[in-house]
Amino acid sequence: MSILTLENIKKVYTERKLLDEASFSLQSGEKVGVIGINGTGKSTLLKIIAGIEQPDEGEVVRANNLVIRYLPQMPEFAPKETVLESVLKTAATGSSHEESGREEHEIWDLESTAKTMMTKLGITNFEETTSHLSGGQKKRLALVAVLLTPCDVLILDEPTNHLDSDMAGWLDNYLRSYKGSMIMVTHDRYFLDSVCNRIVEIDRGKIYSYQTNYSGFLAAKAEREEIAVAGERKRQSILRKEIAWMQRGARARSTKQKAHIKRYEALRDAGGIETDEKIQMSSVATRMGRMTIELDHIRKTYGGKILIDDFSYIFLKNDRVGFIGKNGCGKTTLMRIIDGRLEPDGGSVTIGQTIKIGYYSQEIESSKEAGIAYMDPDLRVIDYIKNTAEFVKTADGLVSASAMLERFLFVKEEQYNRIGRLSGGEKRRLNLLRVLMEAPNVLILDEPTNDLDITTLTILEDYLDSFEGIVITVSHDRYFLDRIAGRIFVFEGDGSLTQYEGGYTDCMLKREENMNTYAADSVKETVSASDSRATWKHEKKLKFSYKEQKEYEGIEDEIAALEERIEVIDKEMEQSASDFVRLNELANEKGEAERLLEEKMERWTYLEDLAEKIKGQQPL
Repeated sequence: MSILTLENIKKVYTERKLLDEASFSLQSGEKVGVIGINGTGKSTLLKIIAGIEQPDEGEVVRANNLVIRYLPQMPEFAPKETVLESVLKTAATGSSHEESGREEHEIWDLESTAKTMMTKLGITNFEETTSHLSGGQKKRLALVAVLLTPCDVLILDEPTNHLDSDMAGWLDNYLRSYKGSMIMVTHDRYFLDSVCNRIVEIDRGKIYSYQTNYSGFLAAKAEREEIAVAGERKRQSILRKEIAWMQRGARARSTKQKAHIKRYEALRDAGGIETDEKIQMSSVATRMGRMTIELDHIRKTYGGKILIDDFSYIFLKNDRVGFIGKNGCGKTTLMRIIDGRLEPDGGSVTIGQTIKIGYYSQEIESSKEAGIAYMDPDLRVIDYIKNTAEFVKTADGLVSASAMLERFLFVKEEQYNRIGRLSGGEKRRLNLLRVLMEAPNVLILDEPTNDLDITTLTILEDYLDSFEGIVITVSHDRYFLDRIAGRIFVFEGDGSLTQYEGGYTDCMLKREENMNTYAADSVKETVSASDSRATWKHEKKLKFSYKEQKEYEGIEDEIAALEERIEVIDKEMEQSASDFVRLNELANEKGEAERLLEEKMERWTYLEDLAEKIKGQQPL
């Protein structure tokens, strides 16, 4: 049942057409993820749905008595109120900022739930005034307020920003079990995959809907673009024939010939396919000498808390290192120590003479004195980049600041806009370009995925693949860390850091394995001390069942057969590029084969591990 509908919505902002006769409907129970390049109107769409902004044209229809809760991208609170007062007051207010009629005693009944949620999101001092909170803490406080009271539609603008991995995991579980309808803008691709059952893309003022999660959206969009490419090929083929006919000359002035001419003109004037703009930039880096960056027994405390205790590491050429941990554990502090912005309390940082660090800050500074990432709102976009470099040397030769801006999706007419007119995500993208224009050979990326759209993130990841230098990143984005990191350091909370090889998923699997091993060892010691026969009985059960034995003997052949089938399908898809019905059938068959292969591989891993354990048992 549709509970909310937008019909032919138009919205223009600073001469930019964000929504152009766009339509959208929301069904009861749907969980919708909204994606698109920064500045295309994602936050504007949410505000129109929430009733905070009105469209220039079009109609918004909401079901009777529909209760909407809205999490803004940058929430504000009364500075003199305490954390608890603010969250309860905000929870008692509807999305239209009108009192919901809740009695005072009912509001205070929420206090226990509010405290539990705030604790989950790392806010434990309930009497602290909101003026003392960071931007990230305010965002988490607003998230608690929105989640605290029931509603029909939950609207969330970047809910995962400023959440560490544990917090994101808690929110993931909460929203998956949420019963109402939900619309959210997020660039966390794992989150979109796990929580959403529908993806909506805003592209050139239009809205495209996909009844699937993010992985399904990628496949469906690729298919849509392939069909568009095939349609354009067909148009060009017909147009060539029409041009040949026109060049021969019309033999009569009949109505039939006039219709033919009109068809030719329609084909000629039809626009080609529109593809997504991409950020294209060849790797730009300064040559690096033998010495890189060496951290020697670094120690740092803040407010009596030990953030970093005796940390040493030598960054290797082309290192890809990620740092993760709870908010406030010291990740950004370590980045600033590496960059020379902060001095350690103990230990030393040695930086090679040829090292040139580019620092992509977590937040845009609000004053000129605060640092290089300050953005003067009255400065033009082109001048901001020219202040860094008018030309930059790339693998393609010298490229001007204007050309670089175009590669970063700032078309020529937008380059003379004031920075103050840019969206938050566009400012982050512009700041990223500034850092890369400096041609560093060491990139420090502090929360680079906050406020950057998925298109920009994808191209940044591709750029980092070819970047000839060291990449050091702090991020809670699991997908980003899996994509670019080759080594992870985890802040353990006591000042120590633990090193893991691989990306985020490898790190978490290894940590879980270590915890399970520790728990198993503890249990084994306890059982051994109390009754050695208990261990003997447990080990006696460790063997293949008849079914598992037969499965183990044949599973490798099954895996090989599935891999061969996928290869055959790939060849058939190449041969059927113009047969879209057959191509779609083959794509579905390939998807099913890949799913079965993944299941078989997981099962093979289990059986192989079991076989190794059985083989390693002592004889009874």
